[in-house]
Amino acid sequence: MSYLLYPPLLDETGLADALRWYLQGLQERNRMEIELSVPDNFGRISREIELVLFRLVQECLTNIHRHSESKKAYIRLSRDRQSVRLQVEDEGIGIPAQKLSQIQSQGAGVGIRGMRERVQQFQGEMNIHSNGTGTKISFMIPIKLSDSRATGTGEQLMATG
Repeated sequence: MSYLLYPPLLDETGLADALRWYLQGLQERNRMEIELSVPDNFGRISREIELVLFRLVQECLTNIHRHSESKKAYIRLSRDRQSVRLQVEDEGIGIPAQKLSQIQSQGAGVGIRGMRERVQQFQGEMNIHSNGTGTKISFMIPIKLSDSRATGTGEQLMATG
């Protein structure tokens, strides 16, 4: 259980590898097709932000499995000098308009509320778009040069953008 809360791969090799490991196990257990897109030069960011992003992916995929009826999920990570972005999308039944309105006004869903609080802790943003053909949740978390780990790749990316 502790491996799922904070997998050692997160510290050892980074977010991309930890997500690949997590997604492989999830796909085997749930028969869900999950596509992960992470640029080769994504690099490392602070331990705290990597953990938040890992936990956001976990919560999004849990919601997809429980509520969406989708057998596919798409995860995209990207970053630039100022921010890291995460997008999780499914091809499910979507969130009914009334419930989406409640969620947007921050009044519903323990999982959604938890995700929003995690992102706000870093002055980030969370957006949810949903219709009858799926749901897309997007996150943006600002980063600074000091949020990058000294692995060469992260510093080079930060310098060249």
